[in-house]
Amino acid sequence: MKITVLAENQALCDKLKAEHGLSLWIETKKHTILFDVGAGELFYDNAKKLGIDIAQADTMILSHDHYDHGGGLKTFLQVNEKAKIYMQQEVFGQRYAKDTNGAMTEIGLDKSLQGNDRFVFVQDELVIDEELTIFADVDTDIMAPTGNARLFMQSKGALKADDFVHEQNLLLSYGTKKVLFTGCAHRGIVNILEHVYRQTGRYADVVIGGFHLFDLNVQYAVDEENIRQIGRYMQKTGKMYYTGHCTGQDAYEVLKEMLCAKIEPLCAGSIIIIDE
Repeated sequence: MKITVLAENQALCDKLKAEHGLSLWIETKKHTILFDVGAGELFYDNAKKLGIDIAQADTMILSHDHYDHGGGLKTFLQVNEKAKIYMQQEVFGQRYAKDTNGAMTEIGLDKSLQGNDRFVFVQDELVIDEELTIFADVDTDIMAPTGNARLFMQSKGALKADDFVHEQNLLLSYGTKKVLFTGCAHRGIVNILEHVYRQTGRYADVVIGGFHLFDLNVQYAVDEENIRQIGRYMQKTGKMYYTGHCTGQDAYEVLKEMLCAKIEPLCAGSIIIIDE
Protein backbone atom coordinates (compact mmCIF):
# COMPACT_ATOMS: atom_id res chain seq x y z
CA MET A 1 0.00 0.00 0.00
CA LYS A 2 1.20 3.49 -0.83
CA ILE A 3 -0.09 6.65 0.84
CA THR A 4 0.87 10.08 -0.52
CA VAL A 5 0.05 13.21 1.45
CA LEU A 6 -1.49 15.81 -0.86
CA ALA A 7 -2.48 18.49 1.66
CA GLU A 8 -1.05 19.19 5.09
CA ASN A 9 -0.04 22.09 7.32
CA GLN A 10 3.57 21.74 6.19
CA ALA A 11 5.18 20.71 2.89
CA LEU A 12 8.33 18.71 2.22
CA CYS A 13 9.68 21.12 -0.39
CA ASP A 14 9.09 24.54 -1.95
CA LYS A 15 7.54 22.95 -5.05
CA LEU A 16 4.54 21.89 -2.98
CA LYS A 17 2.20 24.18 -1.07
CA ALA A 18 0.86 23.80 2.48
CA GLU A 19 -2.40 24.83 4.15
CA HIS A 20 -4.44 24.16 7.27
CA GLY A 21 -6.02 21.06 5.80
CA LEU A 22 -5.65 17.34 5.14
CA SER A 23 -5.84 15.16 2.04
CA LEU A 24 -4.39 11.67 1.54
CA TRP A 25 -4.03 9.63 -1.67
CA ILE A 26 -4.21 5.90 -0.90
CA GLU A 27 -3.28 3.15 -3.40
CA THR A 28 -4.08 -0.48 -2.61
CA LYS A 29 -4.41 -3.63 -4.71
CA LYS A 30 -8.13 -2.99 -5.23
CA HIS A 31 -8.64 0.74 -4.82
CA THR A 32 -7.38 4.22 -5.49
CA ILE A 33 -8.82 6.32 -2.67
CA LEU A 34 -8.85 9.99 -1.81
CA PHE A 35 -9.31 10.54 1.92
CA ASP A 36 -10.39 14.16 2.46
CA VAL A 37 -9.80 17.02 0.05
CA GLY A 38 -8.22 19.73 2.17
CA ALA A 39 -9.45 23.32 2.38
CA GLY A 40 -9.59 24.11 -1.36
CA GLU A 41 -7.84 23.41 -4.66
CA LEU A 42 -4.41 22.86 -3.12
CA PHE A 43 -4.79 19.05 -2.91
CA TYR A 44 -5.37 18.98 -6.67
CA ASP A 45 -2.50 21.34 -7.49
CA ASN A 46 -0.09 19.30 -5.37
CA ALA A 47 -1.37 16.06 -6.90
CA LYS A 48 -0.53 17.32 -10.40
CA LYS A 49 2.97 18.28 -9.27
CA LEU A 50 3.40 14.78 -7.83
CA GLY A 51 2.16 13.07 -11.00
CA ILE A 52 -1.08 11.87 -9.42
CA ASP A 53 -4.25 11.86 -11.53
CA ILE A 54 -7.19 12.69 -9.25
CA ALA A 55 -9.58 11.62 -12.04
CA GLN A 56 -8.49 8.02 -11.43
CA ALA A 57 -9.76 7.83 -7.84
CA ASP A 58 -12.49 5.19 -7.57
CA THR A 59 -13.47 6.12 -4.00
CA MET A 60 -13.50 9.33 -1.98
CA ILE A 61 -14.06 9.40 1.78
CA LEU A 62 -14.91 12.60 3.63
CA SER A 63 -13.93 12.37 7.29
CA HIS A 64 -16.21 15.14 8.59
CA ASP A 65 -18.11 18.35 7.99
CA HIS A 66 -15.34 20.95 8.35
CA TYR A 67 -13.89 23.14 5.59
CA ASP A 68 -10.27 22.04 6.14
CA HIS A 69 -11.21 18.49 5.12
CA GLY A 70 -14.03 19.14 2.65
CA GLY A 71 -13.25 22.55 1.17
CA GLY A 72 -11.88 20.93 -2.00
CA LEU A 73 -15.06 18.93 -2.63
CA LYS A 74 -16.22 21.14 -5.50
CA THR A 75 -12.85 20.79 -7.21
CA PHE A 76 -12.94 17.01 -6.78
CA LEU A 77 -16.41 16.79 -8.33
CA GLN A 78 -15.17 18.80 -11.31
CA VAL A 79 -12.05 16.73 -12.02
CA ASN A 80 -13.31 13.25 -11.08
CA GLU A 81 -16.50 11.99 -12.71
CA LYS A 82 -16.70 8.44 -11.38
CA ALA A 83 -15.82 8.04 -7.70
CA LYS A 84 -18.51 7.52 -5.09
CA ILE A 85 -18.12 9.93 -2.18
CA TYR A 86 -18.82 8.49 1.26
CA MET A 87 -19.87 10.77 4.12
CA GLN A 88 -21.97 10.59 7.25
CA GLN A 89 -25.64 11.56 7.00
CA GLU A 90 -25.19 14.59 9.24
CA VAL A 91 -22.79 16.50 6.97
CA PHE A 92 -23.91 19.81 5.45
CA GLY A 93 -24.95 21.06 8.87
CA GLN A 94 -24.21 24.45 10.38
CA ARG A 95 -20.79 24.13 12.07
CA TYR A 96 -18.98 26.96 13.86
CA ALA A 97 -15.72 27.74 15.64
CA LYS A 98 -15.53 30.36 18.40
CA ASP A 99 -12.47 32.59 18.48
CA THR A 100 -10.84 34.05 21.60
CA ASN A 101 -13.11 37.13 21.35
CA GLY A 102 -16.25 34.99 21.33
CA ALA A 103 -17.02 35.56 17.64
CA MET A 104 -18.41 32.60 15.69
CA THR A 105 -17.09 31.64 12.25
CA GLU A 106 -18.89 29.09 10.09
CA ILE A 107 -16.58 26.21 9.20
CA GLY A 108 -18.92 23.74 7.47
CA LEU A 109 -19.13 22.53 3.88
CA ASP A 110 -20.38 24.40 0.83
CA LYS A 111 -24.17 23.89 1.03
CA SER A 112 -24.57 24.44 -2.74
CA LEU A 113 -23.03 20.99 -3.30
CA GLN A 114 -25.90 19.14 -1.61
CA GLY A 115 -27.96 16.75 -3.70
CA ASN A 116 -25.19 15.23 -5.81
CA ASP A 117 -26.12 11.68 -6.80
CA ARG A 118 -22.55 10.47 -6.24
CA PHE A 119 -22.81 11.09 -2.49
CA VAL A 120 -23.27 7.95 -0.38
CA PHE A 121 -24.59 8.81 3.07
CA VAL A 122 -23.44 6.42 5.77
CA GLN A 123 -25.27 5.72 9.01
CA ASP A 124 -22.62 4.89 11.62
CA GLU A 125 -20.83 2.03 9.83
CA LEU A 126 -20.49 0.68 6.31
CA VAL A 127 -18.44 -2.26 5.07
CA ILE A 128 -17.69 -1.37 1.45
CA ASP A 129 -15.73 -4.56 0.74
CA GLU A 130 -13.06 -6.76 2.30
CA GLU A 131 -10.59 -3.85 2.24
CA LEU A 132 -12.64 -0.85 3.32
CA THR A 133 -14.75 -0.25 6.41
CA ILE A 134 -16.10 3.17 7.38
CA PHE A 135 -17.19 3.67 10.97
CA ALA A 136 -18.50 6.50 13.12
CA ASP A 137 -20.20 4.88 16.10
CA VAL A 138 -17.46 5.67 18.63
CA ASP A 139 -19.20 5.53 22.01
CA THR A 140 -16.44 5.75 24.63
CA ASP A 141 -15.43 9.15 25.98
CA ILE A 142 -11.97 9.16 27.53
CA MET A 143 -9.09 11.57 26.83
CA ALA A 144 -11.30 13.59 24.48
CA PRO A 145 -9.62 16.61 22.84
CA THR A 146 -10.07 19.68 25.03
CA GLY A 147 -9.95 21.87 21.91
CA ASN A 148 -13.44 20.64 21.02
CA ALA A 149 -14.78 23.20 23.51
CA ARG A 150 -14.48 25.89 20.82
CA LEU A 151 -16.51 23.98 18.22
CA PHE A 152 -20.29 24.32 17.87
CA MET A 153 -23.24 23.27 15.73
CA GLN A 154 -26.67 24.69 15.12
CA SER A 155 -29.52 22.46 16.27
CA LYS A 156 -33.20 23.42 16.36
CA GLY A 157 -32.35 27.06 15.92
CA ALA A 158 -29.81 27.22 18.74
CA LEU A 159 -26.06 26.81 19.06
CA LYS A 160 -24.76 23.91 21.09
CA ALA A 161 -21.52 21.99 21.46
CA ASP A 162 -20.72 19.98 18.35
CA ASP A 163 -21.47 16.30 18.94
CA PHE A 164 -19.34 15.19 15.95
CA VAL A 165 -21.84 12.64 14.72
CA HIS A 166 -20.74 13.85 11.27
CA GLU A 167 -17.23 12.41 11.80
CA GLN A 168 -16.18 9.05 10.39
CA ASN A 169 -12.97 7.04 10.10
CA LEU A 170 -11.59 4.52 7.64
CA LEU A 171 -10.25 1.12 8.65
CA LEU A 172 -8.37 -0.47 5.76
CA SER A 173 -7.49 -4.16 5.74
CA TYR A 174 -4.37 -4.86 3.72
CA GLY A 175 -3.04 -8.39 3.87
CA THR A 176 -2.33 -9.01 7.54
CA LYS A 177 -2.36 -5.27 8.38
CA LYS A 178 -5.11 -3.01 9.72
CA VAL A 179 -4.54 0.64 8.84
CA LEU A 180 -6.64 3.35 10.50
CA PHE A 181 -7.21 6.74 8.87
CA THR A 182 -8.60 9.64 10.88
CA GLY A 183 -9.43 13.18 9.80
CA CYS A 184 -9.23 15.17 13.04
CA ALA A 185 -10.22 12.51 15.59
CA HIS A 186 -12.64 14.93 17.25
CA ARG A 187 -14.17 11.96 19.06
CA GLY A 188 -10.76 11.37 20.62
CA ILE A 189 -8.00 9.29 19.07
CA VAL A 190 -7.94 6.95 22.08
CA ASN A 191 -11.70 6.38 21.79
CA ILE A 192 -11.32 5.62 18.09
CA LEU A 193 -8.45 3.21 18.75
CA GLU A 194 -10.50 1.51 21.46
CA HIS A 195 -13.42 1.11 19.07
CA VAL A 196 -11.18 -0.67 16.55
CA TYR A 197 -9.80 -2.91 19.30
CA ARG A 198 -13.27 -3.89 20.51
CA GLN A 199 -14.53 -4.56 16.99
CA THR A 200 -11.54 -6.49 15.68
CA GLY A 201 -9.81 -7.83 18.80
CA ARG A 202 -6.56 -6.04 17.90
CA TYR A 203 -5.04 -2.59 17.64
CA ALA A 204 -4.66 -1.00 14.23
CA ASP A 205 -1.11 -1.68 13.04
CA VAL A 206 -0.70 1.80 11.55
CA VAL A 207 -2.62 5.00 12.38
CA ILE A 208 -2.54 7.97 9.99
CA GLY A 209 -4.21 11.38 10.41
CA GLY A 210 -4.85 14.32 12.71
CA PHE A 211 -5.44 13.97 16.46
CA HIS A 212 -6.83 17.46 17.28
CA LEU A 213 -4.40 18.33 20.05
CA PHE A 214 -3.89 21.93 18.87
CA ASP A 215 -6.14 24.98 19.10
CA LEU A 216 -5.94 27.02 15.87
CA ASN A 217 -7.43 30.07 17.58
CA VAL A 218 -4.79 30.37 20.26
CA GLN A 219 -1.91 28.68 18.39
CA TYR A 220 -0.73 26.22 21.02
CA ALA A 221 -1.22 22.68 22.31
CA VAL A 222 -4.36 22.70 24.40
CA ASP A 223 -3.46 20.46 27.37
CA GLU A 224 -0.04 18.83 27.86
CA GLU A 225 -1.24 16.34 30.46
CA ASN A 226 -4.00 15.24 28.07
CA ILE A 227 -1.35 14.78 25.39
CA ARG A 228 0.85 12.74 27.72
CA GLN A 229 -2.08 10.51 28.69
CA ILE A 230 -2.66 9.86 25.00
CA GLY A 231 1.04 9.21 24.50
CA ARG A 232 1.06 6.62 27.27
CA TYR A 233 -1.89 4.85 25.65
CA MET A 234 -0.08 4.83 22.29
CA GLN A 235 3.03 3.42 23.96
CA LYS A 236 0.89 0.58 25.29
CA THR A 237 -0.32 -0.34 21.80
CA GLY A 238 3.21 -0.55 20.41
CA LYS A 239 1.92 0.44 16.96
CA MET A 240 3.05 3.01 14.37
CA TYR A 241 1.58 6.52 14.13
CA TYR A 242 1.82 9.20 11.43
CA THR A 243 0.28 12.54 12.31
CA GLY A 244 0.13 16.24 11.52
CA HIS A 245 -2.54 18.83 10.70
CA CYS A 246 -4.61 19.49 13.86
CA THR A 247 -2.23 17.54 16.11
CA GLY A 248 0.03 20.59 16.17
CA GLN A 249 3.80 20.89 16.39
CA ASP A 250 3.95 21.29 20.18
CA ALA A 251 1.83 18.20 20.75
CA TYR A 252 3.80 16.27 18.14
CA GLU A 253 7.06 17.05 19.94
CA VAL A 254 5.64 15.72 23.22
CA LEU A 255 4.46 12.54 21.51
CA LYS A 256 7.78 12.17 19.66
CA GLU A 257 9.65 12.38 22.96
CA MET A 258 7.45 9.58 24.31
CA LEU A 259 7.09 7.33 21.25
CA CYS A 260 10.46 7.90 19.52
CA ALA A 261 10.55 5.87 16.27
CA LYS A 262 6.89 4.86 16.63
CA ILE A 263 5.62 8.25 15.42
CA GLU A 264 6.48 10.32 12.33
CA PRO A 265 5.16 13.62 10.93
CA LEU A 266 2.91 14.10 7.92
CA CYS A 267 3.82 16.77 5.35
CA ALA A 268 2.52 17.48 1.85
CA GLY A 269 4.61 15.22 -0.36
CA SER A 270 5.25 12.58 2.32
CA ILE A 271 4.99 8.98 1.09
CA ILE A 272 4.22 6.06 3.39
CA ILE A 273 4.71 2.49 2.17
CA ILE A 274 2.98 -0.31 4.10
CA ASP A 275 3.81 -3.91 3.31
CA GLU A 276 1.30 -6.71 3.69
